[in-house]
Amino acid sequence: MPIDLVLRSTRVITPDGERPAAIAVADGRIAQVLAYDAPPPDGARVVELGDDALMPGVVDTHVHINEPGRTEWEGFASATRAAAAGGVTTLIDMPLNSIPPTTTVDALAIKRDAALGRVHVDVGFWGGAVPGNVRHLEPLHHRGVFGFKCFLLHSGVEEFPQLPAAELAEAMEELARIDALLIVHAEDAQVIDSAPRRPGRAYADFLASRPREAENTAIEHLIPLARRLGTRVHILHLSSSDALPLIEAARREGVAVTAETCPHYLTLTAQDVPDGATEFKCCPPIREAANQDRLWEGLAAGTIDCVVSDHSPCTPELKRFDTGDFAQAWGGIASVQLGLAAIWTEASSRGHTLSDVARWMSAAPARLAGLARKGAITHGNDADFAVFAPEESFTVDPAALHHRNPVSAYAGRTLNGVVRSTWLRGRLIAENGKVREPAGRLIERGES
Repeated sequence: MPIDLVLRSTRVITPDGERPAAIAVADGRIAQVLAYDAPPPDGARVVELGDDALMPGVVDTHVHINEPGRTEWEGFASATRAAAAGGVTTLIDMPLNSIPPTTTVDALAIKRDAALGRVHVDVGFWGGAVPGNVRHLEPLHHRGVFGFKCFLLHSGVEEFPQLPAAELAEAMEELARIDALLIVHAEDAQVIDSAPRRPGRAYADFLASRPREAENTAIEHLIPLARRLGTRVHILHLSSSDALPLIEAARREGVAVTAETCPHYLTLTAQDVPDGATEFKCCPPIREAANQDRLWEGLAAGTIDCVVSDHSPCTPELKRFDTGDFAQAWGGIASVQLGLAAIWTEASSRGHTLSDVARWMSAAPARLAGLARKGAITHGNDADFAVFAPEESFTVDPAALHHRNPVSAYAGRTLNGVVRSTWLRGRLIAENGKVREPAGRLIERGES
């Protein structure tokens, strides 16, 4: 294909590090990574980015869109518009909070119909593993879901029940047979049922109700099952640094276990949360500063594989701002538009580079999901880019964000790094916070 576009920057973030380069694009793919001063091919449009960083588009594998059924919480148009504005070019939708949840082939078809023609970035889907649906796992796998999510305690919605121990093992055995990934909300129900519960505005009381022990115990139970059954297991939204040695030891033994964490666990601390500020509620919870430091160590060491948003919005009413009661408020942080800037703000202060951020937020999530053409600026990949000004800053105004409801735990915070533009398969989809017409595709596992 003839080269139709060249993006040139003094700071291109490639798998080999940051360097000046010119990226040649043909038919939506990266055709060549050229020297910065290489003459452009005849007829190619040249976009000069100067010293703004050209990064691979962010791949966010943990997003709750909630449409259909709870579109007033979040919908495909609003969620993907926010993603595009924040440098995200690919996301994978979680199977719960929509009605119906994505636990059958018919439900997947309903979800895809709701998304068709309305997405600003590429969108894939996780399936769900719930009681009684083991016979649906293989058909969903063949229809292209990227893996299967389960809960080890109540999910928060009745239509997506937790998997009891016997059915967890049954599902894991089936997923090992078809070589599908299990992604797990790993908190132990018995530990949480035994934890103190004090309704009210005190964040310390909410934090005590979701102790680290709940995550540690759940992971301790999962690892032997994964070892025995040969199931690939991914730990979602890890917040307890105590679990890092468990994951490290399992990997040394050859157990196929990976883990993610989220911007809110890496940038916010329990000490930051005022009493009654339910916009900070999420499950597992935001923990103490010392715990956060150890999460960063685990990320730097590679024990934590990737950073994804767990974008989980709801209506303002469900956050219970009227009472500030953490026990009653919906748990979830809406951050799909802010993840790149939030992580860069903290990462740069800890001595990390844009190459590190691209590895955690683009390459590793793409690898987790098996997205062979996403997550890196290299020959043959989709021409998905975030143009990022790392030295600039902005103050978060929830009303200016694109997700559906103007609630954000980052409200009023100054973040470093501004997304200048976002490109999807060589097409400009967002610029200076303004998002163009939907250009995303619905994608399936195994696409190459």
